[in-house]
Amino acid sequence: MSNARKAAISDFRAGGFASLLALAVATPALAADVTPQRLASPEPGNWLSNHRTYDSQRFSPLEAINRGNVKDLKLAFAVAIGGTSANENLQSTPLAEDGYLYVTDQWGVLYKIDARSGDLGRIVWRMDPGQEKAPLANRGAALWGNLVITVANYPARAIATNKDTGKVVWETNLHDQQDVQLTAAPLAVKDKVIIAAAGGDRGTRCWIASLDAATGKLVWKKFVIPAPGEPGSETWKDKNNAWQVGGGAMWVTGSYDPATNQYIQGTGNPVPMFDPTYRPGDNLFTNSMISWNPDDGKMNWFHQYTPGDMWDYDETGSHILFDAGTAGQKRTLITHSGRNGFLYTFERANAQTVMAKPYFENIAWTAGIDQKTGKPVDYNPNLDLQVYSGKQNQTLNDRTKKLCPAMSGGNNYWPTAYSQKTGMLYIPSLTSCNQVTLDPALSNKAGDWKGASFRNIERTETDIVVADPLTGEIRKRIHDAYPNRGGMLTTAGGLVLTGYTDGTFKVYDDTSYETLWRINVGTGFLAPPMTFETGGKQYIGILSGLSNIARGGFSHTPELKEQRNQTLLWVFGL
Repeated sequence: MSNARKAAISDFRAGGFASLLALAVATPALAADVTPQRLASPEPGNWLSNHRTYDSQRFSPLEAINRGNVKDLKLAFAVAIGGTSANENLQSTPLAEDGYLYVTDQWGVLYKIDARSGDLGRIVWRMDPGQEKAPLANRGAALWGNLVITVANYPARAIATNKDTGKVVWETNLHDQQDVQLTAAPLAVKDKVIIAAAGGDRGTRCWIASLDAATGKLVWKKFVIPAPGEPGSETWKDKNNAWQVGGGAMWVTGSYDPATNQYIQGTGNPVPMFDPTYRPGDNLFTNSMISWNPDDGKMNWFHQYTPGDMWDYDETGSHILFDAGTAGQKRTLITHSGRNGFLYTFERANAQTVMAKPYFENIAWTAGIDQKTGKPVDYNPNLDLQVYSGKQNQTLNDRTKKLCPAMSGGNNYWPTAYSQKTGMLYIPSLTSCNQVTLDPALSNKAGDWKGASFRNIERTETDIVVADPLTGEIRKRIHDAYPNRGGMLTTAGGLVLTGYTDGTFKVYDDTSYETLWRINVGTGFLAPPMTFETGGKQYIGILSGLSNIARGGFSHTPELKEQRNQTLLWVFGL
């Protein structure tokens, strides 16, 4: 080889090495794996799972934004996502890891957004699962290892995407029934990911399943509604095979207790929703809180809130895990703000009732809750069709009744938050009642599975109810003239944050309850806020975009009739 040739190769190698070195410096290191340890105890500045932590408290330890400086909060940037259909709603909670956000829209499209600069959000990649139509909602993703795990619908699937490249790693088909939907964000637990089915109101027999997080292989699957001969099947006393289409939807993500290895999930109403004559009995395991072993799917225990429910008072909303007492006498508890208007607290080990008190001011369906059993005091186990208080049960002779709370609650799928700083719950509760008319013609497969027609009869407003989860004492009702269907966030900075359907985002003092900061962005919120840190600064994120159902609540709010719908990620900072 000539000397000139050797010199050329030497120059190339030197230049190539320098180029590679420059590339290595300019390119950020690949993100660290999201391990079970990180999920159990996330870094303060990250938001690694749907409720941030397994306990579903929706509390952040960040305090750079606090009651002393929140008056200086301003819009840092906004990112348009979704927006491909009219009235598209966004209900996802963004996940945050080291300045990158992972967000889903209603169509199951997953976005990775680079928010590290703090003054703009750049979409790094999109993963589009190719849905045929949109479900009711998509509430977000799960991080595990180097994967972002999401759900998609029509057909129902779980999908794992490489978080660095945006390429699909595995996809698992879960479409076992015509109208099964996956609306809850998955939850990664140890080496598995928990997927919960919804679509119950459309006649789906809903289930919970565990997939191998690395491969997507199905590990176990358990139905909420038991088949004939299984425990609980005796509570379906009809001759219509209603168990096959019995509901029990799980619309939101459950909670996990690593210490006792319990996955705790609330379940939805029986179907048809408003006609118990079609499905006499208690209809287990609908309207229940259930503890499952995430390793094998074995049910540890359950509590049914409203047996034989006829008002769509499902209890699929979040179940918050918290501890009380001193180290020597620590109590591990679960608290839940029911759609039926009552606040419940239970022992975590066995669902023994600690307390059940009303947080809704005008409850008509029952005279109260038995403090020992957690059942309605007027529940009669000898009846196939419950009457309860007798004030709002529809019958064939008296078909139209006023429901208080309205069928939407009280609190519902929009999450309550617990503050580790104050020990209080902050419950977003609608205030209205509505009217339902029993129609047995709708209670069969040819109908729409609802068994009734319903309508709004009054303006829907909101109380943010501040309540003690140990005693049920109501400390404060913070009233707002517009519906809150998004949910809450609490922080160590002494803040309570939430968005309303009229487009107002508010920050409250967690102790004085005064409004510290507010902005109206002109388009409504249906998602809960979250917070994260990047570049040493704290930011707050929330998605806007309303559903047709939420907009239907504007029937008695004429000033919002012409509000436009925009699907955006909003990020605020100091």
